[in-house]
Amino acid sequence: MSTSPPRLAPYAQVKQYLKQRLATGDWPPGQLMPSEAELVAQFGVSRMTVNRALRELQAEGLVDRVQGVGTFAAALHKVSSTLTLRDLHEEIAERGHRHEASVVVQEQVAASEALAAQLGVASGSPVFHTLIVHRENGVPLQCEDRYVNPACAPGYLAQDFSRTTPTHYLFQATALWRAQYAIEAGRPTAEEARLLAIAPDEPCLIIVRRTFSTEAAITLARLVHPGSRYGIEGQFTP
Repeated sequence: MSTSPPRLAPYAQVKQYLKQRLATGDWPPGQLMPSEAELVAQFGVSRMTVNRALRELQAEGLVDRVQGVGTFAAALHKVSSTLTLRDLHEEIAERGHRHEASVVVQEQVAASEALAAQLGVASGSPVFHTLIVHRENGVPLQCEDRYVNPACAPGYLAQDFSRTTPTHYLFQATALWRAQYAIEAGRPTAEEARLLAIAPDEPCLIIVRRTFSTEAAITLARLVHPGSRYGIEGQFTP
């Protein structure tokens, strides 16, 4: 007996429609695409649903979004050079597992010279800092050490990051334009090993990521994962 495939979630339907039309060249690189309001009317869904679909396409390098202007089809070269920027909570939930987060540090600090250069702010100026341990079914999976440019996300320190992730909040609060990644295998710091409950010499997957709006750097994050508990996978369709 045949069964019908499960129906896609509303945001995924919008995303699939836009992705298919991009793939067939209906919107050449640089062309303005339908507005959020037009997509809301077309699919009969909420603006939040449409925003999530566009946000994921942007994270995959398929569209460019300009606040106050609209959404544009991205240049084709961006597809093969962009890693997907995912919310860890969503990754864990998709596996049917439980995500928990413990906030170790949530503070405003003065930017060192090196940090100021990374965020594009003046040395000594205030920046926001969080240190959070993410767990999957109670097991430490990621140590997230993040600095945020207050000009891009002034409400950052007011968030309860035991209930929402910084990535989720920043997706909602900022106009993400692009991201830079550096990925390496390495050892954790003594503090990271303690927070992740691993041996100091255990190999880790370390991702250092900067995100940007069209005007400024938004965040600098160091994401440390025990190598035995986490891996990166993906696919690319030309």
